Amino acid sequence: MKIGAVYPQTEFGSDPFAIRDYAQTVEALGYTHVLAYDHVLGANPNRPGSPQGPYTFETPFQEPFVLFAYMAAATTALEFATGIIILPQRQTALVAKQAATLDVLSGGRLRLGIGLGWNEVEYMALNQDFHTRGRRMDEQIEVLLKLWTEPLVDFHGRYHTIPDAGINPLPVQRPIPLWFGGHAEPVMRRVARWGAGWMPNYRSAADAQATLAVLDRCLAAEGRSRSDLGIEARLSYGTGKLDEWERTVDGWRAEGATHLTVNTMGCGFSTPAQHLQALRHFAETMLPLAAA
Repeated sequence: MKIGAVYPQTEFGSDPFAIRDYAQTVEALGYTHVLAYDHVLGANPNRPGSPQGPYTFETPFQEPFVLFAYMAAATTALEFATGIIILPQRQTALVAKQAATLDVLSGGRLRLGIGLGWNEVEYMALNQDFHTRGRRMDEQIEVLLKLWTEPLVDFHGRYHTIPDAGINPLPVQRPIPLWFGGHAEPVMRRVARWGAGWMPNYRSAADAQATLAVLDRCLAAEGRSRSDLGIEARLSYGTGKLDEWERTVDGWRAEGATHLTVNTMGCGFSTPAQHLQALRHFAETMLPLAAA
């Protein structure tokens, strides 16, 4: 099982040297990857009709492609995973280009996690239709896979038209691995059809049993099984209790999880040093067990 860290961007600040030190320290501690969340815009929760979610305009977010390009220049082996890019609010060809560039500059260290998102205001501001996001995402996936593997693409779909054009350079990975966030059955169908992996957001494997059953059914319909898929679980650093961590890791390992990412946000830390100390503690206690 590969163990990574969620970049605590809502609590970490924007000091570029601290961000560089974070990436280098995480790599030196033995973590295999960093995962970052995505929001282009935050909504004002007091605006009439504004969506109510976990983040607002007061919550800082670094743009993942730019953030990871910066981290890639400061590291040599650390992998990068978006968890997730809200794909339907972005232009598909531009995402393909940005991801391919990052994959090239990092030497093939990118996993692109994608999802639908919840913030309708963000969709409006980016001039995209919130209500067709699922249907558009299905076509976006087809376009991404073509743009990453073919020098010239001639595509005429419901939402995209590419008249014999392509991106250059193509990525190192052809295609870049697509991972999916979300728990609804349409997400499970996308995972089964196109996914290199799934990024559940359950607190434990026990909580995920019903969705795992749906995933298995969808995989079987595509002639695949869970062994063909990566699963990236999320673990909260929480109170730092070893027995809780061990139970969580063992539970996910039993369900075939290939990756686990520890999240230090929401634990009362107020400085970059506190987040790094928590990751150091977790690495010292859990990385040898996870590798066993």
